Amino acid sequence: MDSAFLITAFVTLFVVIDPVGLTPLFIALTAGTDTAHRRSVALRSCTVAFILLVLFAFLGESVLGFIGISMPAFRIAGGILLFLTALDMLFERRSKRREDQTETEDFPDPSVFPIAIPLIAGPGAIASIILLAGQAEGAVGMASVLAVMAGVLVIVLAFFLSAGLIERALGKTGIIVVTRLLGMLLAALSVQFVLDGLRDFGFASGMG
Repeated sequence: MDSAFLITAFVTLFVVIDPVGLTPLFIALTAGTDTAHRRSVALRSCTVAFILLVLFAFLGESVLGFIGISMPAFRIAGGILLFLTALDMLFERRSKRREDQTETEDFPDPSVFPIAIPLIAGPGAIASIILLAGQAEGAVGMASVLAVMAGVLVIVLAFFLSAGLIERALGKTGIIVVTRLLGMLLAALSVQFVLDGLRDFGFASGMG
C-alpha cells in the first residue's frame, strides 16, 4: 500500500474528527460525573464511532440510500440535534436535570449522542471514510484504511481519558466558562452542518 496514501488518510481523518477539538466538548458534556462514568462514556463513544465508520467504509452511501436518507439530509438532521445539545450547554439544562435526579439514578450518558454521533462519526468523517475506502486497493488497502481510522480513534480515546486532568486544571469556574463558550461554538457548528446540507440540496449557495 502506498505510504503517501496512508499519510493522507491519517491527516484527513485526524483533521475531520479533530481529537484536540473534541476533548473540551467531551469535558463539558461529562462535567460533574465521576471518573468511572467518564471512562465508560469515552470507551463506548469511540467503540460506537468505530463500528459506524467500519459499516460506512464497507457499505458506503448505500446504507443511507437503503433507508432513503441522503448525505445532505444526514447533515441537516445532525445539525439540528447538535443545536439542541448546544442549547442545553448554554442554559445549563443538563445541570438542572442532574440536580433533579436522585442519588441512585445514573449520570446522563452522552456517549452515543452527541459524542459518537455526530461529533466523532459525523457527516465529515463518514464522507471521508467512504471516499478513502473507495480509493483503497483490494483487501490490504481496505485493512490499511481501517487501521488508520482505528489509530485516529485511539488518539481520540487517549484525549478523552485525560479529560479529568484537564478539568482539574481548569477548576469549577473554568469549566463553567468553557462550557458556555463551547455551547456557542457547538451552536455555530450545528448551523454550519445545516447550511452544508442545504447547499448540497442547492439552497444557501451563497453562504458558508
